[in-house]
Amino acid sequence: MYTIFEAPLQMLADSPTHYMQNQECTTFIAAVPTTFDETIPLAGEMGEYVAIARRKGNTWYVAAMNNWTACDLTIDLSLFLKGEMNMDCFADGMNAQREATDYKHVSRKVSPTEKLNIHLAPGGGWTARFF
Repeated sequence: MYTIFEAPLQMLADSPTHYMQNQECTTFIAAVPTTFDETIPLAGEMGEYVAIARRKGNTWYVAAMNNWTACDLTIDLSLFLKGEMNMDCFADGMNAQREATDYKHVSRKVSPTEKLNIHLAPGGGWTARFF
């Protein structure tokens, strides 16, 4: 949501202990800017799902979220990447439809010729930073 919603005043609104227990998530969230230089809509259907890419400097932040119906989306990296970049990604885990805190974290190199197939669990989300 930090990437999708246009909100120049963001905050971490939970117990600091929870953020310390999930340091990799906290580090990712803290790196998301509150304003962006460019925005590209990638996919969406009113009331169903949305996918958006936002650039700050040379870094791209991409996110997708959906309603309570699971769905699969394809993110075409050629729409915003110009060359090979590192991707730091958080996706719904295998049991996310039953346990909202279940996620998987992947970091790897990607190229603009790739298309990422992502699965959104009911009420799910996906986010990545490309740097």
